[in-house]
Amino acid sequence: MKINITSPSFDEQELLLLKQCLDSKWVTQGAFTQQFESLFKQRHDVQYAFATTSCTAALHMAMVALDIKPDDEVIVPAFTWVTSAHCVEYVGAKVVFVDIEPDTFNIDPAALEAAITPKTKAIVVVHLFGLAAKMQEIIEIARKHNLVIVEDAACATGTTYNGKPVGAIGDIGCFSFHPRKVITTGEGGMVTTNNLKLAERIKILRNHGATANPNIDTSKPYYMGNFDHLGFNLRFSDIQAAIGVAQMAKLDGLLAGRLACAKQYDLLLKSVSEIATPKSPSLCGHSYQSYVIRLSEGGIDRRNLLMEALANEGIQTRPGTHAVHRLGYYKNKYGIEPNAYPQASKSEDLSITLPIFPDMTEADQHKVVNILKTALSCSENK
Repeated sequence: MKINITSPSFDEQELLLLKQCLDSKWVTQGAFTQQFESLFKQRHDVQYAFATTSCTAALHMAMVALDIKPDDEVIVPAFTWVTSAHCVEYVGAKVVFVDIEPDTFNIDPAALEAAITPKTKAIVVVHLFGLAAKMQEIIEIARKHNLVIVEDAACATGTTYNGKPVGAIGDIGCFSFHPRKVITTGEGGMVTTNNLKLAERIKILRNHGATANPNIDTSKPYYMGNFDHLGFNLRFSDIQAAIGVAQMAKLDGLLAGRLACAKQYDLLLKSVSEIATPKSPSLCGHSYQSYVIRLSEGGIDRRNLLMEALANEGIQTRPGTHAVHRLGYYKNKYGIEPNAYPQASKSEDLSITLPIFPDMTEADQHKVVNILKTALSCSENK
């Protein structure tokens, strides 16, 4: 039987709320979106939350709202999903990559500070795979150099740092509801902030740049709004939001299920010296959106043999994520050497994301690990 890398958790509650939405005949951004935003805002301890079409859209709006301009520099970890960097390029600014810590896959605070120049305006802090980055150290650096922080919390719904939800620590938080995430609405994202000025800008940017005119009765049927800003159509659908409301009710259970799976993997892989399992430093919570291991011996060819062995048994895996500086666009634009950020490069070449989801059985986890161990043993002879 095939074991997928993830499996979203849906039941009759999603169907019930979807029916309510469709029966209402209001399927664009509306009452369900407001309810979803309210639930998310409360859970993540922020004053403002805005649902949008994707985390990519959230990151893009964050850059515009923060007034990041051409010739500004924005620091981004070299090991992340590509849109952590793309959002900087969208506004014409310059991406400055920094390396990561090999044991956490998150941005290395020491490398971060070394990369700051007079042109640096912001830091994109990625809570990769659901593990909170070292926010205390990062905030101290940001304050010292007067930098804003965008939390790329795409993988980190429900994650905390020192007991505080991520997405509420920096200036703006950005979340994803892709099917591989802790909760899903199919596609979708959320922008969070505690800053009223930024919240007002996000609200305008999400809806074509529209604002109300305080001198006009906006309830009149002929009123069409003011458009004094260049915005985007990044509104959320109430169909998606209805699913989001149902998913938020399950969040604690989904997090508990992922944690249980992660602990089981930790136990099963404890004796395998060739594999480094995920680590959670002090204060750094982990939602285990992904369970990513890293080979400590061998190279990319051996890693690929292991992934092929798992695939041959119907087990879906993938590398952790991109070493973004090696992708064609960034390599060609900035002339970056492939091994300029060695930990990011090694992490792309040596990482494997194992299947993890709340309903995964112990038997399936045993199967994954047993095949992995057998493949490791066989690969020693090649």
